[in-house]
Amino acid sequence: MTYYTDEKQAQIVIQLLKAHGIRHVIASPGATNICFVGSVQTDPFFTVYSAVDERSAAYMACGLAAQLGEPVVISCTGATASRNYLPGLTEAFYRKLPVLALTSTQIQARIGHLVAQVIDRSEMPNDVVKLSVDLPVVKDADDVWEAEIKVNKAILELKRRGGGPVHINLPTVYSENFRLTKLPEYRVIDRWTESDALPPLKGRVGIFVGSHKTWTAEETAAVERFCETNNAVVFCDHTSGYHGKYRVMAALLGGQEGKEKEPLRPDIHIHLGEVSGDYFTHAISGKEVWRVSPDGEIRDTFQKLRHVFEMTEERFFQAYSDKDIKATTYYDSCRTEIDAIRAKLPDLPLSNIWLASQFSQQVPAGSVVHFAILNSLRAWNFFNLPPSVSSASNVGGFGIDGCMSSLVGASLANPDQLFFLVTGDLAFFYDMNALGSRHLGPNVRILLVNNGKGIEFAQHGHRGARYAHGRDEFIAADRHFGRKSPKLVKGYAEALGLDYFAASTKDESVQAMAGLLNPEKRERPMLVEVFVDADDESKALQIIRNIELDASVRRKRVVKDMIGAENIKLAKRLLVR
Repeated sequence: MTYYTDEKQAQIVIQLLKAHGIRHVIASPGATNICFVGSVQTDPFFTVYSAVDERSAAYMACGLAAQLGEPVVISCTGATASRNYLPGLTEAFYRKLPVLALTSTQIQARIGHLVAQVIDRSEMPNDVVKLSVDLPVVKDADDVWEAEIKVNKAILELKRRGGGPVHINLPTVYSENFRLTKLPEYRVIDRWTESDALPPLKGRVGIFVGSHKTWTAEETAAVERFCETNNAVVFCDHTSGYHGKYRVMAALLGGQEGKEKEPLRPDIHIHLGEVSGDYFTHAISGKEVWRVSPDGEIRDTFQKLRHVFEMTEERFFQAYSDKDIKATTYYDSCRTEIDAIRAKLPDLPLSNIWLASQFSQQVPAGSVVHFAILNSLRAWNFFNLPPSVSSASNVGGFGIDGCMSSLVGASLANPDQLFFLVTGDLAFFYDMNALGSRHLGPNVRILLVNNGKGIEFAQHGHRGARYAHGRDEFIAADRHFGRKSPKLVKGYAEALGLDYFAASTKDESVQAMAGLLNPEKRERPMLVEVFVDADDESKALQIIRNIELDASVRRKRVVKDMIGAENIKLAKRLLVR
């Protein structure tokens, strides 16, 4: 009979070793590795060998791995046991042998406190292992996710790019419970390269594109062919850069608070690009995620990652496009849903979202638009720009700083091309020195939406909005920079040689934006400042996120109001137990 420990971090290691076909374990005696060794020694899947000397165990693993051409696990206890692995792991490193050093340890918090048999393994010599990970003591779902990712990443590294040794630091709380007879299922992640026979692709497919480099015509064509042969749709935002045939701006759809997302969810979700500021489209992420990137790294943005394809996107799409063209029903249904919501768009108060709704389609052809992160990007993500307009946002580091400097830098690339920036007041003042650059050209045009504070923290749905009485003072940084002074930005901009226009009503905004969006060349850069009310910004977001309310969601809300949110949370906790 097989009996496993109840320590989940050890369960995850054991189950994923089995899932990846790693059978051979060389165990050295000790107390901190009892939960692991005591479990694998009863599981007939594993072949376990005993080695008293850890230095010898590591060299044994080198010989066994070289002979079998398979990964071998070595397991040891705390104290100096792991130090004795170093010579053998050095050998494995230079010979690229797949040896997995599983060093058991007490909890990390005890390091540095003169606790017996506790040493610091946080730094590894450069030529000992390819990768070293520390697992958490698993107590909740977030810990499970962290452990799953780290163990998969370590196991995959054993054979990646020629292979080599890796290290997993496995903590224990010294549980003596070995009553578990069947391991729970934990998520397996596989990595694929161009030389592999790739896994089958089945079901409805959604392609999610984060911020992305400029697409080539060949890459766009490969995506379009893929969509036609796999009934796929491409979910984009203004940083995705994709303007192919099956592009869908899905933020308006994903952001609907009262709409069931399950009927729209793809079976397979292909993840391209880098960081995205389009939080709302995450709501319709697929049931299983495939990550495609030449770097081959595990990026589990949606916490559903199943496969990583270490190859170019063009190569991936070509590999899955050798089929007949199918009906594009998934794309058609997404377009129909979005168009139906947009047709119901009600009147909005003067806000960043209202400005986007009125003027996004009026941006001159062939120009470039930069968005400050969060509110400005989110507001304009609800609406399409003209197909020939490209866009960008500083979503890499995702900080408030630098949006205006990035715009100025981009504008230097082509003085004959128009470059626009949409920004809020805090982001503007944070980076206002960029306007003083002597390189600032007449092709720069700025829309400053001044609501007088960090509106993100007072927005509908934001956790900061719950602090209604103390929010503005310190959380939302209210009453800085002249408190929406009509003179401050005007004086600064005009002193630096910019044309300045202000608006505080919808009619004034229409007039000011007509000048800002005029494609004719100007002699000076231009700045339009629109003064809006912070409450109106929040109301606009609430309105646009509640255009549709499905009957099923309405019923759930009624039940929630009757029972109460706290009672629902209590019931969930009881069910988990």
